[in-house]
Amino acid sequence: MTPRAGGTLEIVEFTDPACPWAWGSEPTFRRLRHALRGAEAAGDASWRRVCGILFDEDDDPAPDPAAEARWYEEFVAGIARHTAAPFAHRLERVAVSSWPASLAAKAAEAQGAPVAERVLRRLRESTFVVGTPADSERGVCEAVAGVPALDRERLVRDMRDAATVRAVRRDWRETRTPARCVLDADGPGPHGGRAKLVNGRHRYALPTLRLTGPGGTVHVPGWRPYEEYADAVLRAAPGVRLAPGLLAADAALERYRTLTDVELGLLTGAREAPAHAVRIATGNGPLWLHPDEARTHPAVSNVA
Repeated sequence: MTPRAGGTLEIVEFTDPACPWAWGSEPTFRRLRHALRGAEAAGDASWRRVCGILFDEDDDPAPDPAAEARWYEEFVAGIARHTAAPFAHRLERVAVSSWPASLAAKAAEAQGAPVAERVLRRLRESTFVVGTPADSERGVCEAVAGVPALDRERLVRDMRDAATVRAVRRDWRETRTPARCVLDADGPGPHGGRAKLVNGRHRYALPTLRLTGPGGTVHVPGWRPYEEYADAVLRAAPGVRLAPGLLAADAALERYRTLTDVELGLLTGAREAPAHAVRIATGNGPLWLHPDEARTHPAVSNVA
């Protein structure tokens, strides 16, 4: 860890919309962002997402896509036993490519943080709640239908724009230039965070947080508890304050629009969702939707 003089805290999240470990880490990262809300508002902390491309363009196609989908269902269910994340009752297929969803997540940033957050969340839910990965331009459009304040026509234009493609390619390269300290990472549990060797190159395990501040750079790779991330913040930026306090359940649903049971507990301390929340059953507990979200969410239309 190399100390730096001055500066604020920069958090880089290496992720992929179709990564089951990243989906399972969403409650922890939402809580960390909530604790950093004051620091981010004051300009003392920033959060940048890097699209790591879990399913790449040059990956070999499965010889039996249906069998691969059934195998991957079991794989995701095994991860969910550790993360308690919801998963789809049935997965239509394994994502053909991470590029369309990653381009959409990157393009949505141009429409502001609230829109970008909701777009990325819908992209994750398309795989892990609906069971239909957003692995095409059409699939992306279906997944994000009805996201408040989203201009879908602009999103598609920006997805196709050369600048967006270059940005995601930079993310690809950054993910495949991991710090030496993660090459032999061996954290506890089933996802210790060691860099993955893929097609002859190492890449960060997804998810990984890289925190850089006046105290130096700290990596937290793989599946980790909230306390480890909070400790990393204090190590990288001792002057950054993590705000205490939780949200009321109603306020959390209003802010995030969809909540898992794990998020409900971590963000609010509540055991029950607000009475007006719309319940979507999954293979591993419910997803709770704000009533306005339920009017356009693909999970509701699929049930109907």
